[in-house]
Amino acid sequence: MSARTYRLILGTLLLTFLYFNLTNLIFTLIAIVLIEGATNLRIEKLITTARHAIGTYAPLTADTASGPATTGYNFNFEAERAWRLIIGLMLLITYVLFRSSLWFFPWFMGFAILGAGVSDVCPMLIGVKWCGFK
Repeated sequence: MSARTYRLILGTLLLTFLYFNLTNLIFTLIAIVLIEGATNLRIEKLITTARHAIGTYAPLTADTASGPATTGYNFNFEAERAWRLIIGLMLLITYVLFRSSLWFFPWFMGFAILGAGVSDVCPMLIGVKWCGFK
């Protein structure tokens, strides 16, 4: 499973849970994203490793990093991990604290994540990489 597929599934699940007002599942999704960001145990890496161990998937290759950021500041922290933490925190803040006033923000994030999964272009991830995360 690639990061693109993960974003597609995450965006679809978030929008579905928001549409049907499944609050417990939204909190579960937020918890999963925050745990993945905090521990760096990402679902797509775990699935790829499991498929490789079973022998039904192509051999593992090194991640194709784009190299160091051009800003001169580099953190020893992956951009994908920072993206997950930011997404999880923003969803938690807007869904828990500002549910009545910022009801549109989780919907916007769901459509943005779904769009990033479809097009493989995530402006927020590009911005995080531009800030110096690997």
